[in-house]
Amino acid sequence: MPIFPEKLPIFAPAKVNLHLAVKNRRPDGFHDIDSVFLAVNFGDTLYFDVIEGKNTVEIAMEGLNPPLPMEKNIIFKAVSLFREKTGFSRGLKIKVEKRIPLGGGLGGGSSDAAATLLALNKIAGFPCRREDLLEMAACLGSDVPFFIYETSAARVTGRGERIVPIDAPMLFLVIISPGFSSDTSAAYKLLDENRIYRPSNDELSEILKEGMFNEKVYSHFSNDFLGVFPEPEKSVYNEIIAKLLELGARYANLSGSGSACFGVFADREQTQKATDILRGKWLFVRDCSTTLK
Repeated sequence: MPIFPEKLPIFAPAKVNLHLAVKNRRPDGFHDIDSVFLAVNFGDTLYFDVIEGKNTVEIAMEGLNPPLPMEKNIIFKAVSLFREKTGFSRGLKIKVEKRIPLGGGLGGGSSDAAATLLALNKIAGFPCRREDLLEMAACLGSDVPFFIYETSAARVTGRGERIVPIDAPMLFLVIISPGFSSDTSAAYKLLDENRIYRPSNDELSEILKEGMFNEKVYSHFSNDFLGVFPEPEKSVYNEIIAKLLELGARYANLSGSGSACFGVFADREQTQKATDILRGKWLFVRDCSTTLK
C-alpha cells in the first residue's frame, strides 16, 4: 500500500498566456493554437484524504459560490477518468481552497484537474507514466496537459497537447479580473466571425529557444482575442492594459480568452506598488511571480 501524508496537499497554479495565436478550426471542432503559457505562484490548493467506501468521492469547494454541480466539476471528472483508466477504487475526500477566479482565462479548472491526476497517481503508487497522465489530461480539456508538466513556462501548440518547456527567467506579474467572466466557446465564435489570419511567427520560435527568452520577446507577443470583443468588454480590457503599462509594466495583455488581464513588471517592488494602486478599482487584483520549476 502506498505511503502518503494523511492529508496530501497539492498546489494548482494559475497560468497566463503571454502569447496566444489561434489557428484554423479543426475537424473535431477545436482550434489549433500557438501559445506561451506561464505558471505563477498564485493558485488553488487541493487536499486529498483516503476514506472508507469503494469508488466514493466527496468534494468540498471553499471560495466558490454558488458551488458547481458534481457532474460539472472537472475535479470529479478527473477522478472518474483516473478510476476508469487505472482501476483505482479507494474512497476519496477532496477539499479545494479555490482562489483562481472562474472564467478568467487563468486555467483554474484545468490546473485543478491536472493536480487531481497527479495526486491520485501518487496515492495509487504511481501506476501511470507522464504519457498516460497527458493522455487523460487531453480528454479533460485543452489546457490541462500543460499543468501535468509542472513547468514554469512552455510553448503550447496543437489543441494544447504539444508542450515544449521554455527556460524562462523569474518574472513578476500583476493579474486583474474585472469582475465578470468570459465564456470560452462564445469567445472562439467571435474570433471565427472576425477572423484575421496571421502567418506563423518563425522569429518568435527562434527567440524562445533555450537561453533566448529575453526582453526582445515581448514585441512578438499578442493575443488574438483582444480585438474581437464587443463593448463594453473591449473598453474594460483596454483600460486595464493601459493602466498596467502606465504603472510601468514591460508588457500587458489579456490572458486566454479573458476576462483576466496581466502585466509583467521588472521586479517585485513594482508589482506591489501597482497592486496597491489598483486594488479596489477592480474586483480582483493580485501580484505574483513565476513558479520557476
